This record gives sequence, C-alpha cells and structure tokens, in this order.
Amino acid sequence: MKKFAKNIIVYLVIFAVVLGIAVSAKGGPGSTNKRVSMSTMVDYLKRGKVQEVNITDTKMTARLSKEKSVYCYMPSLVEIQWIEEKYIYKQVDEGKLKFKTDPPSHGSVIVSLLPTIIMVLALGFLFYVMMNQGGNGKAFQFAKSKARLYRGEGKKITFADVAGLKEEKEELEEVVDFLRDPRKYNDVGARIPKGILLVGPPGTGKTYVSRATAGEAGVPFFTISGSDFVEMFVGVGASRVRDLFDQAKKSAPCIVFIDEIDAVGRKRGAGLGGGNDEREQTLNQLLVEMDGFAENSGIIILAATNRPDVLDPALLRPGRFDRQIVIGIPDIKGREEIIRVHSKNKPLSDQVSPQIIARRTPGFTPADLENLLNEAALITARRNGRWIRMTEIEEATTKVMAGPAKKSRVISEKEKRLTAYHEAGHAIVMRSIPESDPVHQVTIIPRGAAGGFTMSLPTEDKSFMTKRDMKHQIMHLLGGRVSEAIMLDDISTGASNDIERATDIARNMITKYGFSSKLGPVSYSESGDVFLGRDFSKTKAYSEGIASEIDNEVRDLIESAYRDTEKILLENRDKLEVVAQALMLVETIDGKQFEDLYSGKIDAEGLEQQVREHEAQIREENAREAEESQRIRREEEEREAREAEQMAALNDHGVLVVVDDEFNRHYEFVRPQEAENERRAEDRDAEEQSGSYGEREAFQDFSVQENEEAAEIESETGDIQDDRQNGQNEGQDEDI
Repeated sequence: MKKFAKNIIVYLVIFAVVLGIAVSAKGGPGSTNKRVSMSTMVDYLKRGKVQEVNITDTKMTARLSKEKSVYCYMPSLVEIQWIEEKYIYKQVDEGKLKFKTDPPSHGSVIVSLLPTIIMVLALGFLFYVMMNQGGNGKAFQFAKSKARLYRGEGKKITFADVAGLKEEKEELEEVVDFLRDPRKYNDVGARIPKGILLVGPPGTGKTYVSRATAGEAGVPFFTISGSDFVEMFVGVGASRVRDLFDQAKKSAPCIVFIDEIDAVGRKRGAGLGGGNDEREQTLNQLLVEMDGFAENSGIIILAATNRPDVLDPALLRPGRFDRQIVIGIPDIKGREEIIRVHSKNKPLSDQVSPQIIARRTPGFTPADLENLLNEAALITARRNGRWIRMTEIEEATTKVMAGPAKKSRVISEKEKRLTAYHEAGHAIVMRSIPESDPVHQVTIIPRGAAGGFTMSLPTEDKSFMTKRDMKHQIMHLLGGRVSEAIMLDDISTGASNDIERATDIARNMITKYGFSSKLGPVSYSESGDVFLGRDFSKTKAYSEGIASEIDNEVRDLIESAYRDTEKILLENRDKLEVVAQALMLVETIDGKQFEDLYSGKIDAEGLEQQVREHEAQIREENAREAEESQRIRREEEEREAREAEQMAALNDHGVLVVVDDEFNRHYEFVRPQEAENERRAEDRDAEEQSGSYGEREAFQDFSVQENEEAAEIESETGDIQDDRQNGQNEGQDEDI
C-alpha cells in the first residue's frame, strides 16, 4: 500500500510540472491580453487608438491603454508588411505610434519540443520498469536458464528418508558413489549413465527421490521444470538449454534434474499441420547438449515423467538416457515403511500400527499415504484429541478414496431405500462369490459424486488377474442393478458408473487380454494413453466384421455375468433384505457387522442398538480426551506464563547467588548487565564528587537494603543445603 501511494504521488508531481509548464507557456491565467481578429486590429490602427505596437514573428500586439492590450496572429508576412506600410510607418513618422519588436526567443522552440521530450521520458521510464520487472534487471535475462542451484541449504533429504524404493535407491546410489569416487569406475573401464529417466504414475515419489539424490550426492544440483524451457518466442527455449548446460559445465561434476520432461521432450513432427517450432528447437538443443559433438563430461541428467510413451525416441536412446528406473505402486512392505516415515511426528494410539494401515491401503501411492495420515491428524485435531485412533484412520482412508461424507444432504426415504438395496446387492454378491475380497465397508452416505459405495479389502497385493477374477469383478459391479430389479421391480440411473466399468472390463478381456475363445489370443485393443499427434491419423487394425464380433462377445460376457449375479441374489434374498434394512437404520456398516448380518448372528434392530451404544461410548471417550487435552494445554500455558514472569523478575531485580568459600557462606546479589552498568556509572559519579575516584576496595560491601533483602529471602526459602558433590563449589540460584 505504501509503494502504491508513493507511485501515485510521483505521478501527480509529474502531472503538475507538465501542467505548470504548459500554463506558463500560454501566458498564465492572469494575463490582460485579449486576442482579436485581424480586421479588428486593422480598425484600431486605422482609427488611431493604438499607442504602441509590437510585432514578433506573426504575432502583432497593440497596447490601447495602460491597462488594455490586444493581439492577433497574421496569416503570413505579407499581411504584416501591408499593415506596416499603410498604417504603422505613417503614424510612427507623425509621432502618434511607438513601434517595438522583441529579440529572438527560444521559448517557442522549447514549447514545440515539449511533447517530444515528455514522450522520450515516458518511453525511458517504461523501459526502466520493464528492465527491472521481477527484480535484478531480468529483462536482459529473458533467454537465461531458470534452473535453481541446490547446494544442500535448507532441509536436507537423504535416501534414509525415502522408504519403499529399495532397488530404485540402489540404482541412484551408484550415481552418487561415482560422483564421490569416479576412479573406482574408471579403473575397470565403466562409464556412468549420462542420463537416468524416472518413470512412474503420479504420486509415486519421482521428484522426492531426486531430492534425496541431491542430498546424498554432495555436488551442485540444478533443478528445473520442463515447462520452464517453453516460451511463445522461437529460440528462447534452446537458448535456455544452452545456458543451463553452460552453468552445469562450470559446476561439474554436478546433477541436472528436469521435472516433467514430457513438456519439452514430446515426439517431433507430431503436431497437426506441422510441429511446434519452439518446442522442437528446444528438444533439438537438448539432444545436442546431452550427446552431441561436444562432450559434457561430469554432468548427469535426471528426468522424471509419467508419460514415457509420448517422448521422442532420440531422447530415450542409449547415450542420452541410458537407464530408465520405473517407480511403481508400493507393495504392503513398502507401504509400511512409507507410513513409518510419515508418522514420525504423529501420535498414533496403541491400536494403530503401520502394519494395520499398510494392510488396509492396497493400491495407495506414497502421496496418498502421506495425505491419509495428514487427514487423520486433522480429524483428530478437529475433535481436540491427543492420539490418532483407528477411527480417524478409517475415516481418512474413506475420505481419500471417495471424498468427504455429505451427511447434511437431504435424501428422501424412497431414494434412501433404493440406495440401500443397491449397495446391499453389491455386498451380498461380493460375499457369496468364492475367492472374492472380503467386504470392508458398506454405506449409503453420499461421498463425492457417489450416493453410496461398497468397499472391499484385498487380503494380499495382486500383480496379475485371471479370467475368473475379472468375471467376478463384473458380477460385483452388476450386483446393484440386479438388486434394484429384484427387490424394487424397477431400475435407476445409479448403476450407470457400474455398467460403464463392467463394460470396460469385458472389452479389455476380449480385445486386450485375448480371453475370447471365439476370437482367440489376438490383441485388438488401442493404446490406453491418448496422444493426438500419434493417434489422430491412426486407423483400426481390424475389419468391421471383427468389430461386430467383438461387440457380440462383450454383450455375451455381460449377459452371462448378469444371469449369474441374478441367481446369487435370488438365492440370498433374505440376507439382502436384512442388510438393506440395517443400512436404512445405521447408514454405515463395517466388515464385521456385515458378516454378522450375513451369517444371521444379529438382525437389523440389534445392530442399530449395538451401533448406538458404540457411538455413545466413542462420544464419551472423545469428551474425556478433549477435556484432558484442554487441561494439558492450560497447564502448559500457565507454566509458560510463570516462566515469563520469572524472566521478567530476573530482568528487573537480578539473581541472588549463594556462595560457599573456605570460611563461611555469604550471598552475592548479581544484577542484570544493564542495571549493573547503571550502578557502576552512579558509583563513579559519586566518587568523582567526593574526590575518591580511583580508590576502590578489593571487595565492596553491599547496602543495608540489599542485606535486608537477602536476609528476607533466606528466611523465606529456608536453609539452603550445601552442594559439594564432585568437588564443585557452586551454589544454588534462588529467584528474588
């Protein structure tokens, strides 16, 4: 705000100066001159009313009286010459008129040049602003590299902070070891990879492991994003690549990390109607710098991307990116290690352990796990709790997967009943099919775009799926639609996403995995990752007849799964009714509660009573924990307040120190430094006045008041025991 006001003041001053110059050039607002026409001026001369005339350039000024003057501008010198010959010279000869002229003046030239001067100054000011936009004259650094140099300042991340990537860390540790001891590799003729490409889905830790590499390497680490090279001006990106490698050469050996390299490394010639000249020139320069005619020894390139399919083949060849490290989804052991890293500063309760969380989060990336623990901590803080319990972990897991619960949404009884039967159908089918994952949670509370959901919990991580597993998945998805048709004699739009996912699975079974006995083990699938430059002109690799057969196979597979699902639900109709009624009463059922309902150990009313009692118990525990947390917080605040008061007292009065020497115990009153300096200055002034300045005793007696204070403190604090352990002659400090 101050900077804005200062700029406004500067602009107002400039405007006032320009206005003043213009007003002064015009003659000022108080001028008595009056402009008249040429005919009026001639009439004044003709009637002899003019006492004095002044001609300067084409301006003629006539003084009619002492207070009044008029002026006019002549079209040219011809008219002035005519007036002079006919009127002025004649009256001058007769002594009736005085004729004057002003010396040549440069004021008119300055006034005429004033707009040009102002324009030049304005352009100079704009140039100055553009040059300093962003600070440090960055207008001249437009083509310079935006890479940031990391030399270990700030929070240092090492491989010890990276969990779940054992083999990946070993690959990068080899690079770090080479930078520390290159001779070991050179002796056996080994060449360290010039480039390492980190490939993996989003959130798997590609950038994080690169930061750990920077922390371990102990060499300069340049980091830049692929989008920092791309500009609207052709040639700027290539210039930035050259500048980046020039900086790297000066700091070699070093590591250059390019994040999201697919922004600049896409395939050349893939654009519609011609390629992107700027990006292609930038990529060409990057290819030359990585493995061109000139060798860049001592520079190792690290890059990360989640779209390796769109990268240019010349960028991926050996000699540029010699090694690709795939960073995938962590397994249960990796998730456990990651959870241990992210839960170091989080107070987990005794019932929560990294093993339990890892078992309940299959398919989670490291970013998902960090987000899960943070959400659990936020939920705990929201209820003023001290420990993160399993309840918060469960809620955070569901929130990360499906979004926050929308408990305030108004839902009619009819829609609630439909959702209950729909989700109960999913759960019953999932429980009835052998080898299916167990049901973990069923809810009819809306989350995200879903009106409810049924969650399963895999018992183990799976890398592959069989034909039977995929068919069971289709049956799980169709359970909701079939349940609606059986129990409500109607169907709804709530199964649209289930049908879409089931169709995708069935089509992949036929076209991608070759599970069709009729079409055989032939792949008819297209690439899952769309790249317009590659796929726009691509045609199908099969005929229309094969396409028709694929559609028929997909339909037959879906219809077969539908019939099997319908059979299961008809056989378990009573269990379906019980689960649906329980959902309408309690809205959310966990895995154990569902198993009790399915096996008949409890009915819907009994489950409702059990859930209400458990919720009341949880509320009491939350209240006790919140009260304890507030009590501890108050005690900490009171302790901090007491410490602050004690420190203030020390600053005001000083400290009484108990000293034991060979003969007796005595007290020394130690003041703070500022008070001590003031006391010494007062003592020096008093000595100067008494004439005894410079005569100081080896020991000075304290005042009577100080002795009385010391005696009072001794009487209040009691006898202070002598501490002579380990031969130390130190007393105990007591606050005054």
